Amino acid sequence: MTEHLHTDQGRRIAYHRTPGQGPWVVFLGGFKSDMAGTKAVHLDRWARTRGRAFLRFDYSGHGKSSGAFEDGAIGDWAQDAVAAIEALTEGPVVLVGSSMGGWIALLAMRRVARIAGLVGIAAAPDFTEDSMWAGFDAGQRAALDRDGRVALPSEYGDPYVITRRLIEDGRDHLVLRSVQPVSGPVRLLQGTEDADVDRDVALRLLDHLSGDVRLTLVKGADHRFSNPACLALIERTLEEVLGCV
Repeated sequence: MTEHLHTDQGRRIAYHRTPGQGPWVVFLGGFKSDMAGTKAVHLDRWARTRGRAFLRFDYSGHGKSSGAFEDGAIGDWAQDAVAAIEALTEGPVVLVGSSMGGWIALLAMRRVARIAGLVGIAAAPDFTEDSMWAGFDAGQRAALDRDGRVALPSEYGDPYVITRRLIEDGRDHLVLRSVQPVSGPVRLLQGTEDADVDRDVALRLLDHLSGDVRLTLVKGADHRFSNPACLALIERTLEEVLGCV
């Protein structure tokens, strides 16, 4: 059943919460994704069959949460994640961050001390700067400056509307510019055929994190990382991390 959390910022966050054995597992979705996505739902079922505590939710402007997608930015969505973790979980937490969710997870780890581990799936830290802004041509940059927004084509549906605020806010939350220590196990999963996040990003992230960090490259896997073999690998990796916490 979908429930709602009202945050201090006045946002209404939709979530599904399954109590069970800890540590809590919290799924952090990707850019313009939601908690009804394949990986989130699969892990929800996985948790239920094992009696595991599990939380999935929609950032503001995503899915069933309040707000318009175009009004949001990385800092807002990190606030949403921290609010959900602090209000809806207890004790140690293991994050599963998919794509943008990997970036959100790293920001959350800086703010919530009881986050004890992370599984990153095609993690995309700093993508607003290193992928979007870096890939804009002169006309797109001019349109962003003039109109405050630019539309980008998407393989996943309607075009993405990228706002000037998203780019500027992203610069305030970059994480790959300095080393970030992690206190718990971090396992990164990356497909070699990912057209959205290059494997070089995964290698940069591996170098950026200091601690128990391992990267697994999966030959032939794409950005969705959602076929049966990939889902089984996510399960095994998550179980490994939970076993270390």
